[in-house]
Amino acid sequence: MSDIMKKSKTDIQSYKSFVSELRKLLENARHQAARAVNAILTATYWEIGRRIVEYEQGGKARAEYGEELLKRISDDLTSQIGRGFGISHVKMMRQFYLAYSNLKNRQSLIGQSTAKKSQSLIGELEGKPEVHYAPDLPALMDYFPLSWTHYARLLRIKNDHARNFYESESIRGGWSVRQLERQIESQFYERTALSRDKASMLKKGASKKSSDRITPEEEIKDPYVLEFLGLKDEYSESDLEEALIRHLESFLLELGGDFTFVARQKRLRVGGEWYRVDLVFYHRVLRCLILIDLKIGKFTHADAGQMHLYLNYAREHWTHSEENPPVGLILCAEKDATVARYALEGLPNKILAAEYKTALPNEREIAEELKRTQRQIENSSKKK
Repeated sequence: MSDIMKKSKTDIQSYKSFVSELRKLLENARHQAARAVNAILTATYWEIGRRIVEYEQGGKARAEYGEELLKRISDDLTSQIGRGFGISHVKMMRQFYLAYSNLKNRQSLIGQSTAKKSQSLIGELEGKPEVHYAPDLPALMDYFPLSWTHYARLLRIKNDHARNFYESESIRGGWSVRQLERQIESQFYERTALSRDKASMLKKGASKKSSDRITPEEEIKDPYVLEFLGLKDEYSESDLEEALIRHLESFLLELGGDFTFVARQKRLRVGGEWYRVDLVFYHRVLRCLILIDLKIGKFTHADAGQMHLYLNYAREHWTHSEENPPVGLILCAEKDATVARYALEGLPNKILAAEYKTALPNEREIAEELKRTQRQIENSSKKK
């Protein structure tokens, strides 16, 4: 009897090990599939950037309306292909090419084997400047071993030396986007440059944390990948957020004639960073702008800080002299708790704050409406 039990335990352990290996195989395949798509995506976006730049340089008239040209390209690609070609994204493709246009300088970074294999590509690109020329994408992919999400983050670094350092370390250490973001935020480049023991710093920088790990599902469901493939993730936060914003717009307008719609996804630039305010209304009675920001998740102090950044910017750049200071509404949609909070701190006097509270919709009412809408959207998605 004991022999049978031992055999049974052995079989169970063997089967668990077998299934574990199958799971690892599938996870590895998913990672590789996401990386393959990302490699093609990155090479394609570099080529789009190259063509835009060369089209701009095709004549003086074209170069003069660069912003208008990018907007037109964005509108046409969006109407013909779909999501993923907003004006900011098209600008990023152009910026990507300008930052990485010199492929010869990348040969030391990508390795000699790749460099030899791709020598012909450089000659072809130099000899074929016309925009209709289609390069060999597999050869071009060799020059950009990181994902497009990596490069999108690297492009925000103004210092060329720092950008090259982070790219090189990402390639050498196999950094995920989260690890890259963490190292940039911790000023790893500056700390390494000042360190006396640079080798030790680089070794520490290569170490990974559990929070750096990205699952195959997250890689595959990267918004850039989904948009590039023309796929729609029915559970994506961006889709849910967009649907909630559309409903909130209608809900506030239905409250009465005091709310006037101004803009959706209104952009503002602070320093070198671009931000977007989800909804902007004007309240006729209060004579002020209402800035609404929707977050999918819990309310944090960072959300309040970001809203005050928006309010300070709006007060200086969007508010007319005869108008009152803007007010912010932060909406946090979470499955277990929905929060709506007005940012009224910093107003000139308590009387004005009291007037705002009287004229604006009740926070609990908005939170309940947000919760009902979220349930309706999620239920309709499950039925599809």
